[in-house]
Amino acid sequence: MKQFLARLNLGLRMFATDVVQGFFAITHNGLAVLGLSIFFFFVALSVRPDLRSVTETKLISWLQERQYDSTGVEADTDAVDRATAIDPRDLPRQQANLAYWLSKKYRVAPEPLSALVSEAYDLGARNQIDPSLILAVMAVESGFNPFAQSNMGAQGLMQVMTKVHEEKYISFGGPLAAFDPVANLRVGVSVLKDCINRAGSAEAGLKLYVGAGNLKDDSGYAAKVLSEYARLQLVAKGVKVSTSASPTTAAEAASARLESLWEKAQRLTPFGKDKDDEDTK
Repeated sequence: MKQFLARLNLGLRMFATDVVQGFFAITHNGLAVLGLSIFFFFVALSVRPDLRSVTETKLISWLQERQYDSTGVEADTDAVDRATAIDPRDLPRQQANLAYWLSKKYRVAPEPLSALVSEAYDLGARNQIDPSLILAVMAVESGFNPFAQSNMGAQGLMQVMTKVHEEKYISFGGPLAAFDPVANLRVGVSVLKDCINRAGSAEAGLKLYVGAGNLKDDSGYAAKVLSEYARLQLVAKGVKVSTSASPTTAAEAASARLESLWEKAQRLTPFGKDKDDEDTK
């Protein structure tokens, strides 16, 4: 009986040893096959760029579907590439000064303004126009609203007459590009440069730009742009300039006073609130 049990024990041990060794052998061979498969897969991707592109597309599509299932929001990884926005901290000091100041004055986020400031500097260098003047025109024309439209049909940031300058938008895909901030800015700077060259000075060019070249009065347009231009030059140099412009009419003065009173009222603590807070502590 003891011999039988000893043989049985020995047999079970040998069986267990064979099973373990077989498992490791199969695992090792499986990993080797998997490694070779992955190797040949990457070789195929490097040799066939079209296959790599298809694989990346399907992988991104699968990840987007998973994200939609978890969040309920359809993903669009190209959205950030369409956004006209950059971090103002990545700008040179002068450009960052302008972006933050304009953001505060015109109540527009600093990131899209930073992109416009950077583009204005690039366009200014190529067209021999001070970028601060370009920004001043944008400020007066649209208040940095890329979807603005006047009663006369002027559109976008620079309020370009799209129907008059439609051919300038051909290289941007058509007249609807008037509502693309960068496209509108580039076309507007081209028109502004032509007006200044024809008129011989910035002030006279601004009158042409607003369509008052043959009129005695431009309703103060050129003076308003040049005034903002002067402020922006100081801001770029780091000079502290107030973001609240001086009112020019009694109505504007009254509106400014009301806005100031409203802001002060919002900062006041409502009657009885302090007592209620103390009671709840």
